[in-house]
Amino acid sequence: MKRLWTPAWIARHVAMVVLVVGFLALGWWQISRAASGNTLSWAYAVEWPIFAGFVVFVWWREVRHALRGRDAAAAEPTAPPSDSVTLGDGTPVPAVRRPVRVSRASAAAEAPEDADLAAYNRYLTWLNANPGARPGDYPG
Repeated sequence: MKRLWTPAWIARHVAMVVLVVGFLALGWWQISRAASGNTLSWAYAVEWPIFAGFVVFVWWREVRHALRGRDAAAAEPTAPPSDSVTLGDGTPVPAVRRPVRVSRASAAAEAPEDADLAAYNRYLTWLNANPGARPGDYPG
C-alpha cells in the first residue's frame, strides 16, 4: 500500500476527491434548478452523478492496476520470449528479424497498364512539376 502514497498518487487521490465532490455538488445544484421549474436540468441532475461514478471507476481501476502490476511482476519469473536467443551466461538477447522483401516488378509486368491510371499519373506528375499551377492549367 506504500506505493499508493507517492506524490503522483497523492495528486491522483486529491484530484479524484475534488472531481467527485464537484460533480456531486453540480448534480445537487441541477436538482435545485429542476425543482424550480427548469425541465432540462433533470437531465443534468442525472448526468453529473454519472460523471462522478466514472471518476471513481477510473480511479479504482488505476489503483487495482498499480497493485496488481507489481504483485504480478514479483510473482512471475520473467521468461525470455520464444524468439529470443540466450547467451552462454543465460542472458536473453532478442533475435534480429529481417524484413521480408517483395518484388513489385513481377506484379507490375503481369497486369496491363490502365489507361485512366496512366493519365492520372501524368497529371499528378505535371502538378508536382508546376507547384503554382491550377488544375485548369493542365495542358493534357
